[in-house]
Amino acid sequence: MRYPDSLNGWLELLEGRHSAQIQLGLERVAHVRDALAVRCDAVVITVGGTNGKGSTCAMLEAILLAAGYRVGCYTSPHLLRFNERVRIDGRELEDAALVEGFAAVERVRDEIPLTYFEHGTLAAWYAFSREPLDVIILEVGLGGRLDAVNAIEPDCAVVTGVAMDHMDYLGETREQIGFEKAGIFRAGRPAICSDPLAPVSLVAHAREIGADLCLVGQDFGFSGDRTQWVWWSRGGVRRGGLAYPALRGANQLLNASAALMALEKLRDRIPVSMQAVRQGLMLVELPGRFQVLAGKPSVVLDVAHNPQAAGVLSENLSNMGFFPETWAVLGMLSDKDVEGVVRLIQERVDHWLLTGLPGPRGLTAEALADRLRSVGVRGDVQCFKRPAEAFSVAQESAGEGDRIVVFGSFLTVADVLDAVRAARH
Repeated sequence: MRYPDSLNGWLELLEGRHSAQIQLGLERVAHVRDALAVRCDAVVITVGGTNGKGSTCAMLEAILLAAGYRVGCYTSPHLLRFNERVRIDGRELEDAALVEGFAAVERVRDEIPLTYFEHGTLAAWYAFSREPLDVIILEVGLGGRLDAVNAIEPDCAVVTGVAMDHMDYLGETREQIGFEKAGIFRAGRPAICSDPLAPVSLVAHAREIGADLCLVGQDFGFSGDRTQWVWWSRGGVRRGGLAYPALRGANQLLNASAALMALEKLRDRIPVSMQAVRQGLMLVELPGRFQVLAGKPSVVLDVAHNPQAAGVLSENLSNMGFFPETWAVLGMLSDKDVEGVVRLIQERVDHWLLTGLPGPRGLTAEALADRLRSVGVRGDVQCFKRPAEAFSVAQESAGEGDRIVVFGSFLTVADVLDAVRAARH
């Protein structure tokens, strides 16, 4: 066949080729990985978890870049451009390199069906193999044990928070989900968990396979005041005088602590100075994670789409200070716990601007309104077809001292962020 010659061409091909967006399992991915026959000697850090994994990856990347290492980072999903998913030395990979990676995977897959995510993961791995990298950071897409990223052997694995999400694939209890997350751990290698209530199943699996398990609160942790914080780990290691991460939110110290624990465990291979740690934490950026835009009214963008993330968002909103009214732009997917999300944040919201989302999983604004009413939400509820449309009305309606919160899905935040950037240019 004649391969597409553009990134958009490849993405359209892959989106239309595989009927299932998600198909867990490693056999197909591992076969194509072996057929690629590429070698990469970089240290591999794999990061999974329900919430917090993107922030943890961003902190690891920022610190390692500040330390002078060559770093590859693979994350998902993207907000505006697919290129966001694959970064080398902090820069998004160019279209040509991604096209080369997609073609390399296609040449060797031998009719083995791959999902959009699986093909993209292998293309990223191919791109990383073409560069003399020191470290590769891989973010798990869904779960862990059977996720495509787990076909790549990690030198260290991190699991952040474990919460109820993707139950159709991962199990209906937190213990079942914890076991799936623990699947990225490896025997004899560092296994970091920054969930303060680590599932018993996760701990048991790590110990059964002989992983070097480190739990927050037991093997490492943090303390702090209003101006700085201290990180510690077992054996008397302490790192004091740390500036708070540039990423906003009270939960970010959990993510930062996990990142520092991973780096401590890998210090013999990739030593990092305290200056690099401080610089990385001060400079780290990650769009859409409690991102506060400049100007008035205040605008908060957050991809929170499950109850645990909504609880964190609610706490972060309460710490922002006083705002006369809060306008929520909310769009969610049909397979998410809409009611659980709304229950945890409804006391912070005065006006609801509900929006439909595209695709077969996207809820219409009207269906979302029905879900809100089932929780007992009353008062000002408006419906719109697109997030950008709802956001525009929020901007027109909100007072200068008010607050607009955009959340519920990556798709919701992406559409609004795209509109904001277009307006600025």
